[in-house]
Amino acid sequence: MKRVLICAAQAPFINGGAEMLVLSLQRELTRRGYLADVAQVPFKWYPPEEIVRQALAWRLIDVTESNGAKIDLVIPTKFPTFLAEHSCKVAWIFHQHREVYDLFGTEYCSFTNSKEHEEIRATIHALDSKALSECRDRFTISRTVSDRLRNFNRLDSTPLYPPPPLAGRYRFDALGDFLLFAGRLDRLKRVDLLIEALAFADPGVRLKIAGRGPLEASLRELAVARGVEDRVDFLGFVSDEDLLTLLATARAAVYAPVNEDYGYVTLEAFLSGKTLVTTDDTGGVLEFATAESGFIAGPAPRELGAAMTRAWNTPPARLREMAEVGRKKVAPIQWDSVIDTLTESIR
Repeated sequence: MKRVLICAAQAPFINGGAEMLVLSLQRELTRRGYLADVAQVPFKWYPPEEIVRQALAWRLIDVTESNGAKIDLVIPTKFPTFLAEHSCKVAWIFHQHREVYDLFGTEYCSFTNSKEHEEIRATIHALDSKALSECRDRFTISRTVSDRLRNFNRLDSTPLYPPPPLAGRYRFDALGDFLLFAGRLDRLKRVDLLIEALAFADPGVRLKIAGRGPLEASLRELAVARGVEDRVDFLGFVSDEDLLTLLATARAAVYAPVNEDYGYVTLEAFLSGKTLVTTDDTGGVLEFATAESGFIAGPAPRELGAAMTRAWNTPPARLREMAEVGRKKVAPIQWDSVIDTLTESIR
């Protein structure tokens, strides 16, 4: 039985798409007869001065064998797991440390232009370039991630799209009376933009927000400040079954993150027979969502609010046609091809 080790880094008590994907990958490898395990090391992205030290810990970890048995394949997933050393290292890159890449110099970055921070940024670039160049193969979860790797590190890679976590269970029930956002409530998801946009949308438009995160309190305050608190429902954490029902009964999904690496919501919406309201700067989301399958606006409240209104007022038959365009685009994404591609070197 071939042994496969997935390398994961996680900020304690934070669970999101990357963490779900690691568990899904382990499960799918096991289902196909591999002995799969996860090596997980805590990681936090602040302060910048500590990041390199934390990253180098992966260079010190022996991932070549366990209890005398050889590990056949190592799959790093995101920074800093790339630094793990193994003769058969095949990266499936969820994302790099975006603050020193595409987010550098934006409001979402904690790095400054100080000499010390510039040196840290250059060091992370060099570590990534060196560690990822050691890989037998490099795959990413989207063309967006591949483009970043090529632009910043001059390394080629192949997009390998993962199915969403509840693949095979999504369904369509009805076109309901709410738009749905599902995800973590943090800055990069721009839930604040959705609430700001709601103030410019048709007064009948309602928004349900499923998820938790550090911004929940401030988002509730924003809804009150914009006079839309009676049109926004904060649902908090929802179970898988409740999420499936919300997707199945929403009128449309709405999702406007900053240059997202991938974005499960896009696939979940289409597989649930729903269109997507999004913005034209959402990265991986736009690899699937188009004008034929969704409502795409500029990342400004008034423009996004108008897109929400269009989705709200579009006839049901047309919404179903648009969603079907999206469904056909994402339906071929299956675990069999993902696992076959990642394990090709040891089969």
